[in-house]
Amino acid sequence: MKYRLLVACLLTPLLHSAFAISAEDDPLRALSFLEGTWEGRVAAGFSAAQSSGQYSFTRELSGHVLARRAEGYESCTGPKDFDCGHHDLLYVYQDAPHALRAIYFDNEGHVIHYDVATPDANTALFVSTPSTSGPQFRLVYRLEDARLSGKFQMRAPGATDWKSYLEWSGRRRSPP
Repeated sequence: MKYRLLVACLLTPLLHSAFAISAEDDPLRALSFLEGTWEGRVAAGFSAAQSSGQYSFTRELSGHVLARRAEGYESCTGPKDFDCGHHDLLYVYQDAPHALRAIYFDNEGHVIHYDVATPDANTALFVSTPSTSGPQFRLVYRLEDARLSGKFQMRAPGATDWKSYLEWSGRRRSPP
């Protein structure tokens, strides 16, 4: 029994380091500007909602996943059909060499699959696959002057223009 415990204690750090992501091989490195806890104040959008709260981007599963979670709303007003109790999760992960993907879940039962791109060092672009039966979705994060802004947008099948459903911005409340 002591021998097994000794082997387990010796192998655990080795296994951890074997599966940990090195900085130079980190597919999520381009999204590191998102990490931390952010204030979120809804600025505009089709929904006409007014809300403030915070959300966070954190590394999970030994750095293999970047998770975004809404952590609470300080205030929220909106039309009758807007869910002020809305909660969601977004997980970003590497699906194939050099390909980032994300999957979104919310408390209303929506699931959205995104392809993820970083067109520059301060922008993250999440775009769902076009569909002939429903809207396409786009989520954009942009860091500028220490403020992270976000847009959740939709476009109808066959349309070329994106329409913002929600837009928000805020400063970092705590570092990663």
